[in-house]
Amino acid sequence: MNKLWQKNTIVDRDIERFTVGCDPEMDMYLAPYDVLGSMAHVTMLASIGLIEKDNLPVLLEGLRRVHAQIQAGEFKIEEGVEDVHSQVELQLTRSLGEVGKKIHSGRSRNDQVLLDLRLFTRARIEKVLHSVQNLFDVLQAQSERYKAVLMPGYTHLQIAMPSSFGLWFGAYAESLVDDVQLLQAAYRICNRNPLGSAAGYGSSFPLNRRLTTELLGFDDMNYNVVYAQMGRGKMERSVAFALASIAGTLSKLAFDACLFNSQNFGFITLPAEFTTGSSIMPHKKNPDVFELTRSKCNRLQSLPEDISGIVQNLPSGYFRDYQTIKELFLPAFDELCDCLDMTAVMLSHLKVNEHILDDDKYLYLFSVEEVNKRVLQGVPFRDAYRQVGLEIEAGQFKTDRQVRHTHEGSIGNLCNEAVAARMKALTEGFGFDRVHQAEAALLAE
Repeated sequence: MNKLWQKNTIVDRDIERFTVGCDPEMDMYLAPYDVLGSMAHVTMLASIGLIEKDNLPVLLEGLRRVHAQIQAGEFKIEEGVEDVHSQVELQLTRSLGEVGKKIHSGRSRNDQVLLDLRLFTRARIEKVLHSVQNLFDVLQAQSERYKAVLMPGYTHLQIAMPSSFGLWFGAYAESLVDDVQLLQAAYRICNRNPLGSAAGYGSSFPLNRRLTTELLGFDDMNYNVVYAQMGRGKMERSVAFALASIAGTLSKLAFDACLFNSQNFGFITLPAEFTTGSSIMPHKKNPDVFELTRSKCNRLQSLPEDISGIVQNLPSGYFRDYQTIKELFLPAFDELCDCLDMTAVMLSHLKVNEHILDDDKYLYLFSVEEVNKRVLQGVPFRDAYRQVGLEIEAGQFKTDRQVRHTHEGSIGNLCNEAVAARMKALTEGFGFDRVHQAEAALLAE
């Protein structure tokens, strides 16, 4: 089948195989968004007289049918069809005739894929946000449930000071809040309309870019058409940094969970059905979910650097290099959501050892508590520190093992409500309702 750009020359088969690569598979991620973009575009073309008013309802209905096929899993990119843009146009032309060919007026595949990536990414950001929120809720619930259960705190992997499971769970909850702040910043960069930039230099047609911006529920547009094209790769990298930040939180949490689940620590226990066994050691119950989460999230943390490696030495304008970003970027959202969802399930069902500090090996955790108690009784800090240090060296240290922390964010004052309020304000600030309304309006008959 001929390509949209093909004239009389037939492209060499190996050249075609190499240049197409994984694009048909990757384009399936973009298919519903390509249809939404086309619906907004043809509506705009009709408003400026490039499509007859009578043809607009026909084209919109044809595009709705294609969208329904995609949602039902009945859409595919046929053999010999170059990309999702060509497949959508082909199906319209088959069902509607020559009018189907008019949908490409005033745009290039360059701004089509730019648009598809923006629409796909903002939808996936919403999905990631929901998974983050779910994990956040689990972490906060466990923090409250176990807020009175003490555990060792470590520096240099040496026992340091008392901590608590309230602090441990709550720390990762607050880490996710900062991750969401970064995700929102990336969303703002993503949610701008590049449609109308064509191949990166605009069009001589009197396109109404403000109309397509409103129809698609964007916050605003990329105004400069050259910059709109330069945004390819930059948007993906910005979002990848936000995904990597979430992955970093998950990776650290997974490492802690693996460590705390080991017999040498024994801080937490996982249900047997949430672990895997060994082919040779009948006693093994391995925390494979946390180990795989750690591995997958470590790989996701390299995503911004991988994208940077592709785009960092490219001048302005379009280059085929951008195609390879899709292979790294598009599947990353589902992988991160899977890790978030599995971590939430695991944390919901683990059991906490409520008697860790009964073991005398943790006695010295309370040395700072004892120093501070003496300071409150009027002993200068340096003198109290020396007194307790000498008692430890002589094996004479004793303490009541009481923790008296009351300041904000400490064992006795977790401030989980304040952290939850910050998360709520952030999640409500994305403004997904506007996007949902715009997309629903396009798809409404």
